[in-house]
Parts: sequence; structure tokens; C-alpha cells
Amino acid sequence: MRNFRFRAVTMAFAAAMMMASPGLVPAYSQSNSGPASVADLAEGLLDAVVNISTSQNVASNKAQPRMRAPDGSPFQDFFDEYFGDREQGGPTNRKVSSLGSGFVIDAENGIIVTNNHVIEGADEIEINFADGSKLPAELVGADTKTDLAVLKVKPLKPLTEVPFGNSGTMRIGDWVMAIGNPFGLGGTVTVGIISARGRDINSGPYDNFIQTDAAINRGNSGGPLFNMTGEVIGINTAIISPSGGSIGIGFAVPTELALNVINQLREFGETRRGWLGVRIQPVTDDIAESLGMAEARGALVAGVIRDGPVDDGSIEAGDVIIRFDGKEIDVMRDLPRVVAESPVGEAVDVVVIRKGEEQTIKVTLGRLEDGEQLANAETGDDGDTDVPDAAPAAIVTLGMTLAELTDDIREQFGIAGDVEGVVITEVEADSAAAEKRIEPGDVIAEIAQEEVTTPQDVVDRIAALKQDGRRNALLMLAGRTGELRFVTVRMD
Repeated sequence: MRNFRFRAVTMAFAAAMMMASPGLVPAYSQSNSGPASVADLAEGLLDAVVNISTSQNVASNKAQPRMRAPDGSPFQDFFDEYFGDREQGGPTNRKVSSLGSGFVIDAENGIIVTNNHVIEGADEIEINFADGSKLPAELVGADTKTDLAVLKVKPLKPLTEVPFGNSGTMRIGDWVMAIGNPFGLGGTVTVGIISARGRDINSGPYDNFIQTDAAINRGNSGGPLFNMTGEVIGINTAIISPSGGSIGIGFAVPTELALNVINQLREFGETRRGWLGVRIQPVTDDIAESLGMAEARGALVAGVIRDGPVDDGSIEAGDVIIRFDGKEIDVMRDLPRVVAESPVGEAVDVVVIRKGEEQTIKVTLGRLEDGEQLANAETGDDGDTDVPDAAPAAIVTLGMTLAELTDDIREQFGIAGDVEGVVITEVEADSAAAEKRIEPGDVIAEIAQEEVTTPQDVVDRIAALKQDGRRNALLMLAGRTGELRFVTVRMD
């Protein structure tokens, strides 16, 4: 009774306020209170959403005690028959099962989409349809980077499929509906809104998730996220939850990212992503100031992969990529995703900032899968000479003790023969260099995009920067095997 009276008083107060203030509009009106019902929408989609059960035989080396019957037991023959051939402590096999969700995208050919982690390592995959029928499935292809997989069944009767929509048109606050198999409860429908877009949860190199508060739980993985016209705009993939249940933070792979992957898996059984062949790092405010940029944006090229697509001098370490094939690169993580979505062998325009000026460079993309093998094969060691050098003269600046690279120094720190520059032999504790995790054995290759070969070059370059009014020095450092990275060191 108390609740009813409180509600009545509240409604009367709200009505009085609206009459007193004609311009006052209720924040939550009937027109934006969400759909009155999603029953009709759900009814047409439920048959296209499937439950996926998998099984996997896992070998275990854990010792298992041998089953024995008590002496004189009438069940002695039974135990000897079923357990007598099992050696005590021998290896055993156990079957592991898991459940997930998926949805049909091609009814005629029996094509189903799900998450890779739902079927990864499975020996058997079974599809359970809404009408109770079951079919075995084979794996067409999977991609670990986006956690997507494509399966195929042989339909015994017509299936129901669902279309893809454009996730790029979805806005924060738009209503969405999820259908899946949470905790093994098939055909579960939940409704919520898009809470955020472009989420990076550090699950892979192409994170660009849709965040939703529609209830997503264990078993929803691989299920569809629909817009209010029944189009799939995301594939439910992950949740954040201390308890394992939904707390209103779920993530879905947007279709603008997923479609290209799914099409490649269907056509080739694998992905064929574009590859630029550069190592990159973020452009921080300090780095932007050191490069004379008005704002921190783009992806800073920290190195070029040997024999990669741009190992012809077209793109250089120190370049900042701000636009790729007409698409803006606002932050570093934009670049891998945009490049990966571009076709292999395609020539594209890349806009870079080089020494304060914009340049447009035409590059032809390689294939990422080949490039990963090439990058892993790099050793960066071309050998060195056998003539010992004299002990180098040391100079201290910005908390770093500097010396020339000699054969003895290379051997002492394990520096590869093709690494050139000025070696750092000591770093003072609590110095500006120590703050940036610069360590002995690092090699300064450039300062403010100018090569340095002697400790005096470093001192002179820093003095020139100070004279120009710069507060930070941009150092390009080479690791012991040649990997490059950029750091800014305070000079005040």
C-alpha cells in the first residue's frame, strides 16, 4: 500500500510541474520507452539460432587407482572383466563437453557462424536446432584473431536463415536483442541497448567491440545480436563478470569487422588479410610535441620488417601514419584493423607525417599470414668483425652513460652486428631516462629523426633541441637484436 501511495503522489507532483511549466518535457516518454513487445520479432528469428555442443577427448596422465573387489566377493568376476586390464596409475582418456550458440546465415548450404572458442579443439560438433532436431557439423574455417568460426551441416529439411545488417549505422542507445543458449537454456531471448562502441578489451589485435547491456551469459558465445529489424549486427563473444553471470557488460564482434572474415573463411577456409610490414607504437603527447605535431594522432612507425611490402624505403622508421586508403588513423590500434580489412595485393595511398610534412605514398599490400612467418624469422644478426676496438670514451647526458659501439661492447651486451648507433652502458636511477625504462644495452639510433653515431653526436643534438626550445628529446632506440622503439626523454 505504501508503494502505491508513493507512486500516486509522485505522479501528481510530476503532472503539476508539467502544468506549471509548459516547456518542461518528461525525460522518459512513451515514444522512447523501448519496444512494447519483441514477441513478433523473436518468433521469426528463434528458428535460425542454434545450440552448439562439442566433445573432445583429452588424455590425462594422472594416476588412477585400480578398482578392486573385496576378497571373496561374488562380484570378483565382474571386476576382473571390466577393470582387470587397466594398469594401476596408467594414462586415461576423458571426454570434455561444452555448449555454445550460433546462427544460420545460408539455409540452402547449411552455413552456420559461431565463435572460435566454442568449437576450438573439438573432436565432434553437433548442431541442435530449435525444433529438437540435431545434425553433425564440420568446420569450414576459424580465425583466432577475431574469435570467429564457420561451420557447415547437410540440411535434411529447409532451414531458417538470418541476414546481416550494417553495424556501422548503430548508435549508442539503440535497442538490440540477443538470442542464445545461456547455461544450456536454449532459445533464450534478452533485450537491451548498445552501451558503447569501439571497445578495446585487449582480447586481440582487432578489438572493436559493441558493448551491450542485453543479458549475455556463458553459453551465449557465438550467438547473434540483432537490431530491431531482425538483422544481425554483432556476434556475442565475451562478458565482464566477477561471478560468471551477466552484470550488464557484454561484448559482440560488429558485422563491419566480421563479414570480411566470414566471407574469407567460406571461400578459402582461412583468412587472407592485408599486411603493411611495419612495427608501430602509439603517438603520445610527448612524441607529438617532439615531432612538431599539433596533436597526438596516428601510428608511429617504429620499424620496417625486412623483405616486407615497404622494405623499399617508401615508409621509414619515424613516419607517423595518419591516413590509410582514405581512412583516418586516429590512434595506433586503428591501423592494424584497417590494413587487415584491405585485400592482399591492393595498391593503396598511405599518408604519413615525415619530419613535420605530410607525404602521400603508394604501397602494395602483402599477406599478413605470410608476413607473420617472415617477422618471426628475422634474426637481425649479420655477424661482426674480429678486430678488437679500443675502449670507448664515455659521456653522460640525461642520466645515460654513452659509448661508441665496438666489438667488445657488442659482445658484452649481446648486440647484433647490424645494429648501429650509440650504446647506453649505464642508466642513473631516478633519472629521466630511467623513467622511460631505458636500459643498459639499448642503442640510440636517432634523436629527433637525425642519425647519431658517436656520444658527441648525442650531446650536440640534445643541445640543439634545447636551443630550439624543445622540452623533450625523441629517441629512436634499437634493442639488442635490432627491434626499434621510440621514447621521449625530458631535457629540463
